[in-house]
Amino acid sequence: MKKSRNPETVHKPVAPYVHQIEVTGPNKWLTLSGQLGMHVDGTVPDNSLDQLQLALENIRRNLESANMKVEDLTKLVFYLVGDFDADKRRKIIGDFLGEHLPCTTMIYVVALAAPVFKVEVDAWACKEIH
Repeated sequence: MKKSRNPETVHKPVAPYVHQIEVTGPNKWLTLSGQLGMHVDGTVPDNSLDQLQLALENIRRNLESANMKVEDLTKLVFYLVGDFDADKRRKIIGDFLGEHLPCTTMIYVVALAAPVFKVEVDAWACKEIH
């Protein structure tokens, strides 16, 4: 079972996320390597927001291959390089998550594995096994 909480003894979330998700009982966990904004053919969009959209789509495809959904995500860590329009970034992430609120962390870094990459997203998911 997954239970989301925002303890009253901790500040309110500053964006759409929760402070904690407790998982108990028989569960299936999926941990993803950092997902890049790269197409299956290896091409990478120049635009950082397009890379963010594609990285999230790659997370969705990984979840689907494990018979899981976006709603099973428990944690996302965003690594971003350079300037991002905050409103557009929030919209892309919000459209991806819908009403689901996983725990999240967003970090701006100097560089990723290669200069072409402007986005990498780590993800963890958990699904109850019945």
